[in-house]
Amino acid sequence: MSTSAIKLWELYDGLKNQFLFDNDINSIHILLSLYDLEENISNIYPKYICSKNIRHRIKTVLNNNENKDIIAQSITRIIHDDINRIELCFYLEGYKYGFFNNNWVNIIEKRALEVFNIEKIYEQNYLFHFNIKDKKAKGIRNSIRKEIDMKENRDKDIHKMVNDFCEKVIKKKIINLDKYVDKQLKLDFNIYNQNFNIKEECYKLDETHINKVYSAIVQVLTRNLKNIYKDACWYALNDKVLKRYV
Repeated sequence: MSTSAIKLWELYDGLKNQFLFDNDINSIHILLSLYDLEENISNIYPKYICSKNIRHRIKTVLNNNENKDIIAQSITRIIHDDINRIELCFYLEGYKYGFFNNNWVNIIEKRALEVFNIEKIYEQNYLFHFNIKDKKAKGIRNSIRKEIDMKENRDKDIHKMVNDFCEKVIKKKIINLDKYVDKQLKLDFNIYNQNFNIKEECYKLDETHINKVYSAIVQVLTRNLKNIYKDACWYALNDKVLKRYV
């Protein structure tokens, strides 16, 4: 790898970390501009699906907690922007992986030429992006996803990045949940002495539930972000084929 390539990679990595860990919005705008200008990446459309799945998972983990709905909603709200940041980063990484993978681009192009004629490809906005009816194209997609799984099993890049992000950004918000939640008043009525007491609800989790919620978030993120990476890779491969016919 040349010195200039190393410096460019370090620039991308630095901007990505500033965005992820420091919530530096300017960094992602610069990164997106660099991807578009220097790497010709333009079709970037993350779906932002992780937060909903995390909320459902937290409710399951806290099934016996009477405040599980409020806690799950509150945690999802306070980490929402953080989750969207890492989701965008994984989408970009997956898109880059696909866009520059000429081996798979060539394979998809060959199948596209078998399914569509050249004139039709010039008119297409999408190839096999979404609704894949062609069995061979679906098989290619499955092979690419398996390749990514094998790469992750070997390198653990997704696992490491998710754990690092959650440890540095997410965990402290779960531990200090009570500081972020809008308190609700609870009325306790004693039927024996006819007295009542009004107090604020406390949503602070004990260590056991903190660990359970944290582990659930890490698991959901790892699973979802791996799929986001794979989907982005597939979209990029198809986009790259189409760019050859512009």
